[in-house]
Amino acid sequence: KKGHKGRGKQFSNPEEIDRQMKAQKELEESVGAEKGSSSESEEESSSDDDKRSGVEGLIEIENPNRVSQKSKKVTDIDVAAPRELSRREEEIEKQKSKERYQKLQMEGKTEQARADLARLAIIKREREEAAKKRDELRKREAEEAKGKR
Repeated sequence: KKGHKGRGKQFSNPEEIDRQMKAQKELEESVGAEKGSSSESEEESSSDDDKRSGVEGLIEIENPNRVSQKSKKVTDIDVAAPRELSRREEEIEKQKSKERYQKLQMEGKTEQARADLARLAIIKREREEAAKKRDELRKREAEEAKGKR
């Protein structure tokens, strides 16, 4: 069974309808100007179309959930403007920057890496000095032990 139910409904955009109405009026006015006769009824209808009839004139209705698809011309697009990245692109960019930082960290080119290397050098020096002192103490103890025998 194929029926009409279940299909997506398409609604006209009010701005597009207004544009079409204005274009049609301009076309009618240009045809009327060529004939040389413009009746009062045409002037009244044009002023009435600018005002919305019924409740539409009283209440401004706009659906915040509806995103209007605006087509952009190539000349309107600003190439120099920074474009916003999607979440996925942001995550990829974060991961790449993290990898770059890790690489610089391993090479010792970042400030943090320099500070860590300096700290490690100090600790290494202290441990070497402590090892020398321990060796000296062991030698002294060994000499004292020999002297007591």
